[in-house]
Amino acid sequence: MKFTDGFWLMRPGVTVDYAAEAYDISPAETPDGPGIVVHAPTKVIAKRGDVLNRSVLTVTLSSPLDGVVRVRIVHHDGARSSAGFALPGAVSGGGSVEVTSAGGILSAGRLTARVAPGAPWDLSFEVDGERVTGSGFRSVGRVSLAEGADVESGVISNAGADTGVPFSDHFVHEQLDLGVGEAIYGLGERFGPVVKNGQTVDIWNADGGTSSEQAYKSVPFYVSSGGYGVLVNDPGHVSFEVGSENVERVQFSVSGEALEYLVFAGPTPKDVLERYTALTGRPPVVPAWSFGTWLTTSFTTDYDEATVTSFIDGMAERDLPLSVFHFDCFWMREFNWTDFTWDERVFPDPDAMLQRLHDRDLRVSVWINPYIGQRSPLFAEGVANGYFVRRPDGTPWQWDLWVPGMALVDFTNPDAVRWYQSYLRRLIAQGVDCFKTDFGERIPTDVVWHDGTDPERMHNLYAQLYNAAVHEVLVEERGVGEAVLFARSATAGGQTMPVHWGGDNSSTFASMAETLRGGLSLAWSGFSFWSHDIGGFEGTPDPAVFKRWVAYGMLSSHSRFHGSDSYRVPWAFDDEAVDVTRRFSRLKLRLMPYLYAAARSAADTGVPVMRPMALEFPDDPTTLHLDRQYMLGPDLLVAPVFSASGDVSFYLPSGEWTHLLTGERVTGGGWRRETHGFDSLPLYVRPGAVLPWGARDDRPDYDYLDGLTLRVFPGGEGVAEVTVTVPDGRAKTFRVDRSEVTE
Repeated sequence: MKFTDGFWLMRPGVTVDYAAEAYDISPAETPDGPGIVVHAPTKVIAKRGDVLNRSVLTVTLSSPLDGVVRVRIVHHDGARSSAGFALPGAVSGGGSVEVTSAGGILSAGRLTARVAPGAPWDLSFEVDGERVTGSGFRSVGRVSLAEGADVESGVISNAGADTGVPFSDHFVHEQLDLGVGEAIYGLGERFGPVVKNGQTVDIWNADGGTSSEQAYKSVPFYVSSGGYGVLVNDPGHVSFEVGSENVERVQFSVSGEALEYLVFAGPTPKDVLERYTALTGRPPVVPAWSFGTWLTTSFTTDYDEATVTSFIDGMAERDLPLSVFHFDCFWMREFNWTDFTWDERVFPDPDAMLQRLHDRDLRVSVWINPYIGQRSPLFAEGVANGYFVRRPDGTPWQWDLWVPGMALVDFTNPDAVRWYQSYLRRLIAQGVDCFKTDFGERIPTDVVWHDGTDPERMHNLYAQLYNAAVHEVLVEERGVGEAVLFARSATAGGQTMPVHWGGDNSSTFASMAETLRGGLSLAWSGFSFWSHDIGGFEGTPDPAVFKRWVAYGMLSSHSRFHGSDSYRVPWAFDDEAVDVTRRFSRLKLRLMPYLYAAARSAADTGVPVMRPMALEFPDDPTTLHLDRQYMLGPDLLVAPVFSASGDVSFYLPSGEWTHLLTGERVTGGGWRRETHGFDSLPLYVRPGAVLPWGARDDRPDYDYLDGLTLRVFPGGEGVAEVTVTVPDGRAKTFRVDRSEVTE
């Protein structure tokens, strides 16, 4: 949200009172332990009379975790403010404080916050003794808007819509310095450029597809190439101006009278993600079977049990491995979503059908959403018991966008949660293994929640409560290591309930590329497991798009064939599409010892399976802006081909790289241009890597130690330790001499 008109002026109707000085600096006890409290008047106090008739901002510094500093800026403390996100990793007693005539210092491991006394306002952050960013002159501000104020924001114009941002006349903002050449990443799954510099980013979940500026997964957290990260601890609308309104700074603003943010120390981006996920939560290890191929009915296509059986038979007949079959919306009767009941017209005996699928060693996924249509048998039950979100007059909130007359389950009501979960438990008992938790973005703001939560704050947070209710059931009924979602909406902390997929893309090369950008952006936001609709969701891909997307999709953490109004079975395109699917799906299964190790590492450290190049090679400046390639785990470089011709340009960091499919050795340190058939793409092994190679290519969940091959690639030296863990928990560590190259 932009408040200024250039450097000197405010926009019409906008008044900003900036913190002018640190008038006094005092040590204080905070819920985090030792901290610092600073009173910052909005004018330099030169005489006694200056203390009257003006605003004072109270700034509190504390440390909830080693290497993390919390900053809370408050104007009026009695006003209602956000409780923030759940921070399960927070500990009390962290940090040490020193206050002298030279200012205040809060030390939290590798991160130090310094407040200088007097004017101008100066709060700086240091990692290992080096300043990485800070808040200076005209950075901390309390904003007032007059009626009709001319502010610019990507979502503020939706103020009159049910799901738009409610109008507010007061905001608090902070601005943190940007260094020369500093790049900003993250802020959720966003489909524009991965480097966010120059962008206005509104943290406001929306169902806008992958070709818009909107996002299904809005996360108010960013990582800087300068060696730090920032989380704005507010689940409501946070507006970021990333080197846009002020090109020298990142500004973030929230409505109300208080703003809280946390700074995370590097020095590397992996260090930042480790600290961020240590505080907000890390993902569990997802089941090994979930890494296999997922095939669906698609969305509005015609299907029944015979269709499903023909798809599964077709995969088997063509020697295409399959792990999960997913039933999309129309497993339930139209207009009834959600009633958790199979449509008997097309699935007359679901118990027997599910047993037949399990007999074929398949897992079953079904689609759900948090809405209850008026025709659903559950609607009257929900209304009678107060399980739905209400309007201010006490009636259930309803509208016709999506399912006619639908109401919204109020997951702040414990009874409503148990009610919703009871139907999930019945499906699990029937044989359903996992759920696609669709929607959860269009959450109204003109409503009253059971627990009294501010509707603006609940808009993004709803996705968390919805997915948590479903994930909890799977953990309880299937076990910790067996619980997996296929979720679309999320916010900060959502990484603890994987897997997430990229939403509604289109069947084009351009959409394939924007989908990748969304996945990279989400990886920068702390999410470790991610998928997308192979071939695109909207429209029908031509065979070239489908085959290129298959190669990329199988080299993602999770791989799903899914469309809107057309099927995504490979033989619907051409015979070569079947061959390409076979080649890359079997390649992925051979890689399972390696991928499962990356998944376990994600659970331990928060470093994602799919990694932006700048995350893995932060000291190589060429990687800063790369968004058409990525690392799959630590050692595999993947550059998807976004053309029918097979022409592709990509960057190889320094060292001797080896193409996994051909064995060709290439010296890195520059750009390459190659041409690939549909059965290939740039897939290079990092210099000196030791790649654990599985013996099976028919399923993802096997004994990785049985028949394991350790493939040693050139370019390394010394001894490498490689730990291979089997899905049942057994593990073995190998010490490998890198000089004994096998490839």
